[in-house]
Amino acid sequence: MTDPISLSSEWLVESVGAVFVAAGLSPKAATTVAESLVEADLRGTPSHGVLLVPMYIERLRKGSVSRHESAEVVLDAGAIAVLDARHALGQLTGDQAMDLAVEKARTYGLGVVTVRHAFHFGGAYRYARTAATSGCIGIAAANTRPLMPAPGGAAAVVGNNPIAVGVPTGDGEPILLDMALSEAALGKVRLAAQEGRPIPPTWATDREGTPTTDPAKALAGLLLPAAGHKGYGLALVVDVLSGVLSGGSFGNAVRGLYADTATPNDCAHFFLALDVAAFGERADFEDRVSTLAGQITGSAKAPGTERLLLPGQLEAERQTAARRTGVPLDASVLRALRETAASVGIALGDPC
Repeated sequence: MTDPISLSSEWLVESVGAVFVAAGLSPKAATTVAESLVEADLRGTPSHGVLLVPMYIERLRKGSVSRHESAEVVLDAGAIAVLDARHALGQLTGDQAMDLAVEKARTYGLGVVTVRHAFHFGGAYRYARTAATSGCIGIAAANTRPLMPAPGGAAAVVGNNPIAVGVPTGDGEPILLDMALSEAALGKVRLAAQEGRPIPPTWATDREGTPTTDPAKALAGLLLPAAGHKGYGLALVVDVLSGVLSGGSFGNAVRGLYADTATPNDCAHFFLALDVAAFGERADFEDRVSTLAGQITGSAKAPGTERLLLPGQLEAERQTAARRTGVPLDASVLRALRETAASVGIALGDPC
């Protein structure tokens, strides 16, 4: 791993966007995807950041990701809807789905939208935050290819299926829980392999099911669920909510992001928006949430603990700081971005 380079977020969004325009997206769609990826790096989650650009572009080139910029509405019935993403980039259809869920919540008190034939949508927090900043409790979830065993099993049967929950606070940043249901996201293992550093032994096993610190062996083995049987159980439920409920792929029908980039990922997504104003005054809800948050952050600290944080607080602070100081990007990721740009016929300017 090399020391990260600090890059202007504006330069990085413009550069990543230019790559996607050259690959056939409209400027608006390209900017949406670029902003999502760069924001992940800003928030300190590089596994969902610019690192993904080469894989996205390869899939666009091979046709497993389409150049559609919206999903098709398959079912629209009151508070619910089902969309067919048609294998478009997930940030585009994810934004569409959560916007629709929020719109329905305004009318019905809640909105639920499932998406089938989808592709990786980046950080799940993006969609939960959209709902929360609109005055709704938001939930966003997705299934992935099986990566984790059932307790006592020796084969992958459930994905590390991410889920995010956003809660409006009235104080700016919402409370944002965003987690994969493995001990660590697969992208973090891939990043460790790319940077040549070991992983903790609690993250994954090798092919034989033995915990390993070697990311290369982990990529050929199994991820371990967070909190054992609890993480496994939640991952199964997310697969039901996203894949089974949408009429899309679930279980081993979902394909890996890197396994065969010519084959559609074919994951599924789940979005829920719950309008807090349907239960009473929004301001009253936000006051109550702020009281609860204050009880937590103001509670007694263990020795050596500087402060207590709410879910998503640290990432939001990182994002604010990085917008001033620059996006921290590993040199290998910048090099891969330049190579990908060249592959679609453009050259990136000097970073700033």
